Amino acid sequence: MPDLTPHQFSAERTKGQQRLLDADHLGIKRFLRLDAAAYEDATADGGLDAPTKELLGLVASAVLRCDDCIRYHIEQCIRLGLTKKQVEDAMHVALVVGGSIVVPHARRALLYLDAFAEQQAYRREP
Repeated sequence: MPDLTPHQFSAERTKGQQRLLDADHLGIKRFLRLDAAAYEDATADGGLDAPTKELLGLVASAVLRCDDCIRYHIEQCIRLGLTKKQVEDAMHVALVVGGSIVVPHARRALLYLDAFAEQQAYRREP
């Protein structure tokens, strides 16, 4: 979904996600449950917290060059209270791991980060 605003991306993702959830397919339902569970906070069991898991998802998505996934994880990172600097640092790790092929995705990711963070800040103002 290139060149979408954060609001447009969220609306398109929500629509597509609902279609997946509506599918009468056991394998799809199992995968979606597994995916959701992977990002839950596991600190009570000695595991990773949700923000750290989202950063891991962001790095993996960048290295795999999935712009939709990158956008989703950026949104989750900001919603979970991570700072723009922390997200930028994660993108640095993605660049080191993935190499120069990740550069175009990092560019788009940081532009999206700015747009999404601005949208969130606007929503928080009185």
